[in-house]
Amino acid sequence: MKKKGIIALALTAALALGALTGCGSTTAKETPGSTDAAAETAKASETAGSEAAGSETAVSGETRVVKLGLTGVIYEDIWNPIKEELAKEGIDLEYVQFSDYSLPNEALNAGEIDINAFQHHAYFNNDVEKNGYDITPIADTFIIAMNLYSDKVKSVDEIKDGDVIAIPDDASNGGRALKVLASAGLITLKAEAGANPTVADIDTYNVKIEIKEMGAADIPSVLPDVTAAVVNGNYALDYGIDPSTAIFEEKDYDDDSYFCLMAVRSSDADDAVYKRIVELFQSETTKQIFQDEFNGYFVPAWEVQK
Repeated sequence: MKKKGIIALALTAALALGALTGCGSTTAKETPGSTDAAAETAKASETAGSEAAGSETAVSGETRVVKLGLTGVIYEDIWNPIKEELAKEGIDLEYVQFSDYSLPNEALNAGEIDINAFQHHAYFNNDVEKNGYDITPIADTFIIAMNLYSDKVKSVDEIKDGDVIAIPDDASNGGRALKVLASAGLITLKAEAGANPTVADIDTYNVKIEIKEMGAADIPSVLPDVTAAVVNGNYALDYGIDPSTAIFEEKDYDDDSYFCLMAVRSSDADDAVYKRIVELFQSETTKQIFQDEFNGYFVPAWEVQK
């Protein structure tokens, strides 16, 4: 599997965010073109431009700075072609790396950055409701697939009564993992189970498996000790697990809960420059990066049918 050294470094340095937000690691390593988050949060940036700002920039010849909040240097590989194209159009996309997943939405709401891209809808909805942020999603970016892997069996059909299946123990990823097991036919969830079901929401064990709940970051390391495990895509990537070896792949999405997104302040949702950024991200170039640099772990969310 092709994987740059910086990817492994970034993911090994901080794994907690992926388990909670579903969209990456927490590395805030300063790189060329990036601004350290600690310095950024100490000062407010200029207010984002109006819808006409893009055309005004082109006419005046002035460069408009757009500060993008990220939570891991691995994502700069995705954004660099977009940054280069925007530079030709008089827009300087400046990376602002955050070491704590709780900060990018706060910084966006406060006007310290202009746009962020680090979280899925489930996390966004909870964070906005809890903190009252006046921010809004403007586009879906990608899904990091959560698949079922095994060192002991070659297919789901080989799983038998008494086998142990490991899943994450946090609400967001644990519920998602149970949905994967349900899609694989191993369990049936109660009809009234919510967006984040728990083990208590299992209606039927179609195969009498034992579900072992544990920290999402630890699951890849116990693959030799369990029959199978539902592994977060970022942790699978970090451990060098080839996605083609999954015995069951997450494919069905009945909503956008696990779709990662870009967010801006609500007042800037119609900004022409941000619309241009969305257009450049949701492109064949980005899809090729997903395949070439991340071995297909990232799925283009804008093309997935819910």
